[in-house]
Amino acid sequence: MGFYEYTAVKMNGQEVKMEEYKGKVVLVVNTASKCGLTPQLEGLEELYKEYGDKGLAILGFPCNQFASQDPAENKEISEFCLINYGVTFDMFQKIDVNGENAHPLYKFLREQATGTLGNKIKWNFTKFLIDAEGNVVKRYAPTTKPQSIEKEIKSLLAK
Repeated sequence: MGFYEYTAVKMNGQEVKMEEYKGKVVLVVNTASKCGLTPQLEGLEELYKEYGDKGLAILGFPCNQFASQDPAENKEISEFCLINYGVTFDMFQKIDVNGENAHPLYKFLREQATGTLGNKIKWNFTKFLIDAEGNVVKRYAPTTKPQSIEKEIKSLLAK
């Protein structure tokens, strides 16, 4: 299966097929509301505001698997992201990214781009960059700031 064959559920309960992002450059990120890296939401939103109308989609997937740093319900997480960071990019319902209950999309992403811990997600804010054809181009460490991915995003958007 390829990226476009997966589905996920947005915060509003709407199931979305990844094929809706066909032709867009996509950045997939597992987020958390109570993490030291949570301010990256602001950087992600800046990227989205700059490049969203040029073909960039950012998909946020809250996850509570790392030190229980996103324990809230989906509604609270959504409100937190909007109120504190002005998040307007697509946020999906909370999922697992590792283990037997990992979301199928994350199983796929982990297989396509391994990291320092093999194919496991190391921490909150691991990022996957996907080109406009649905190919997983690169995996970024949690500490990689969104702005440092901007050059690669611009390059993919120019293709």
